[in-house]
Amino acid sequence: MRYNLVFLDAATLGDADLSTLQQADCHLTLHDFTAATDIVGRLQHADIAIVNKCVLDAAILQQLPRLKAIMIAATGTDNVDLIAAAKSGIVVKNVRNYAETAVPQQVFALLLALTNQLIGYHQAVSSGQWAKSNSFCLLNYPIMELADKTMVVVGYGALGQATARLAEAFGMKVLVSERPDAATARPGRTLLRDAFAAADVVSLHCPLTPDTRHLLNAERLSWLKSGAIIINTARGALIDPPALIDALQHGRLKAAGLDVLAQEPPTAHDALINCQLPNLLITPHTGWASAEARARMVSKIADNITEFLASRLDH
Repeated sequence: MRYNLVFLDAATLGDADLSTLQQADCHLTLHDFTAATDIVGRLQHADIAIVNKCVLDAAILQQLPRLKAIMIAATGTDNVDLIAAAKSGIVVKNVRNYAETAVPQQVFALLLALTNQLIGYHQAVSSGQWAKSNSFCLLNYPIMELADKTMVVVGYGALGQATARLAEAFGMKVLVSERPDAATARPGRTLLRDAFAAADVVSLHCPLTPDTRHLLNAERLSWLKSGAIIINTARGALIDPPALIDALQHGRLKAAGLDVLAQEPPTAHDALINCQLPNLLITPHTGWASAEARARMVSKIADNITEFLASRLDH
């Protein structure tokens, strides 16, 4: 049997080499991007769909009786209706542990930019403030050392664990938070409220689920001590934007570094982008996207396809 593989949004992987996705007895079709209205048409004759951010909900899956597998080019699975896929007998495979070095590096890129005030000092140099200074250095912005500070890691999978190791290398104390709804803490975990009360830095690494949506809302942000820093490289909807903006504007938080927003790409009217706060640093979901991580991603997608095809031969 010859299988049709269709990658709906291949351009989301940039210039990564996708040649390994082409396998024997398969025909691979690559689309740079696919609008929601074109998904059904492009997958009508597909046996295997490869998607990064395209949404495959129940209504779409019902119109694709030939589809046998979905390969998600990401770890998060919130763009695929897993229950509907299972009911239709569609195998869904995601990719894990491809960005366990890239994402923690992004966490600390954001954190160091905020604690060492890199943007403010760069702008001061570019505007000529340093050249006009009477001193050999500028001390316009306070710099915070990470050593002896406490980082709370929310979500302790591979990315959370790798981030914790980097934090410890900086001399930070690491607390691993328990699940938000937990009444008791497992060994090695700290209840969320207690962890937040001790946090100098909170780094989010949990998946987006109904239970974690707006995990950081006004109430939970109030649990943080004054001067804490939030880093989010997981999913944008883990944070309630108005609550975060309010906490930053009123000095209850020192700063926030975000690599993700609830809607990506954001609208021109996105509240977090338009608030223009000096203590808010936003990058365009690039934490996962080192050249090395994207190469690992493609390799793991190819492995998932190979594994699925082998399972079909066994039947």
